[in-house]
Amino acid sequence: MSEAFLGMWEFPLEIEGSSFTMRVFMGTRITKANPKVDRYLREEKRWQKELQALRKILLASPLTEELKWSKPCYTYRDANVLVLCRLKETCAVGFLKGALLKDAGGVLLKPGEHSQSMRWMKFTSLAEIAARESILAEYVGEAIAAEEAGLKVAFKEKHDLVFPDEFHRRLKSNAALKAAFSALTPGRQRGYALFFSAAKQAKTKEARIEKCVPRILKGRGLNDR
Repeated sequence: MSEAFLGMWEFPLEIEGSSFTMRVFMGTRITKANPKVDRYLREEKRWQKELQALRKILLASPLTEELKWSKPCYTYRDANVLVLCRLKETCAVGFLKGALLKDAGGVLLKPGEHSQSMRWMKFTSLAEIAARESILAEYVGEAIAAEEAGLKVAFKEKHDLVFPDEFHRRLKSNAALKAAFSALTPGRQRGYALFFSAAKQAKTKEARIEKCVPRILKGRGLNDR
């Protein structure tokens, strides 16, 4: 196991104005490699070596490796903690509740202007990964501590969500979809709004909406299991 994960980790946390310290013991448990991620990495070309290096670090943590949303995903007690992302100019570790992290190293970035929860830690080379291994291990430990404490990202409610016309037409023609969407939490509604609106072409918007309709009807958010 990577020495970066060994020992007792202490993380200062604050919940509803009360401060306390969460202690997480990183023992010698080694995460089992998931065959689905093996296949994912074999097919990767641009960032294969870098993603393999990041995976090696994460496999030495207490997280469980899975493949979700066509990405390597690492969970803790069935809670999604982070994903490995291949971007055009970089690869990245995406902390799904990164907004809860202290980011003492100042290395986390928002994926987009309106991102409230996820934060990326980007890498462009094996050397950069090696140099930041201890920081990554610290942030993984902090993310696990947040899950242990049951912390949630406090999403700002948006009452002025902007949806494309394609989605308005779909809601107007489908009463069940309209009812199911209205029953979603503001955070889930916002996730869909940003996802649909980010598409530039009408055809792409329609495709995204069509793909998400079954999830909405089941009461699920964009990234729910």
